[in-house]
Amino acid sequence: MDHYIQKLTRSNELYVFGVIVALSILIQVRSGQFFTANNLVDLANAMVVPGLFGVGAYMVIVSGGIDVSFPALASLAVYATTRYLVDTGYTGSVVLPFAMVMVLGGVLGAFNGLFTSRLTVPTLIITLGTANVFSGVMQGALGSVQIPNIPESMASFGSATLFVAKNPTTGLTSSMPVSFVILVAVVAIVFFVMRFTMFGRGIYAVGGDESAAARAGFKVRWIKFWLYVIVGVIASLAGLVRTTMMGQMHPTNLLGMEMMVIAAVVLGGTAITGGTGSLTGVMLGTLLIVTVENSMILVGIPTFWQQFSLGLLIIVGTGISAHQVARSGNGLRAVLG
Repeated sequence: MDHYIQKLTRSNELYVFGVIVALSILIQVRSGQFFTANNLVDLANAMVVPGLFGVGAYMVIVSGGIDVSFPALASLAVYATTRYLVDTGYTGSVVLPFAMVMVLGGVLGAFNGLFTSRLTVPTLIITLGTANVFSGVMQGALGSVQIPNIPESMASFGSATLFVAKNPTTGLTSSMPVSFVILVAVVAIVFFVMRFTMFGRGIYAVGGDESAAARAGFKVRWIKFWLYVIVGVIASLAGLVRTTMMGQMHPTNLLGMEMMVIAAVVLGGTAITGGTGSLTGVMLGTLLIVTVENSMILVGIPTFWQQFSLGLLIIVGTGISAHQVARSGNGLRAVLG
């Protein structure tokens, strides 16, 4: 029991949870609206896309890498899919768009995986390059423009709800989107893979010590390649969910989310050096950042102070990782991936 208590008190998850509770109470005291049903549903709604991105980023960081290309990858996969379906006048079910975007996301992820598994170039550098390639293809070769009218099945999926929560005081209502089920399903699947499969154990092993993992019999190149394929699928799935929820395709809407997502992951205790981390921490870190972004308006804080708070969280998150890097003695490797 003592060992369990010591392990709990040393975990980032506990402290992040404590910050979330303190912040929630503060907002509730100031506004009286934080713990209302509709606000909690709004928070869950806002977690879907960054939460999905966070799952993919967590897998990469645990493996000892840093991927900054996932927003551009998702944008390209979703734009190409949506453009094709709109141009062909698609009127079928939402299954085909999801299938197409996941396949395309996997292919683009394989592009990352090919370089990261075959070259000794740091993953941060590789994914910086591929992010520009993906953006260039979307904006140049495909001539990306906003698509205001997406296929009906996609728009219907984005507006579909599990239930509606109503604030008895203000009368405001909020809908829990069906897409929240996708987040829960992806988290459950990745949890199983990371905890109970040799592939997941291999990701942790590669992040801990790549050479030792190879000596232990793990196929390091194979693990890295398929890791980025999976991350590409998850990222493209997040991008399509965002598009369906918006009811339109904006090619640059996702770009720039990488720092916020990575900060959420490291705030939750995933060491940027690789080898350690948990999905619980990822979800808590995402919830903290979403709470800062969405709920501080309840207490009348101006937008620029919300941006200040978000920037401060990013600095704290990277500071935590820097402290972990310093203690591990792997600073340069961790920063470059």
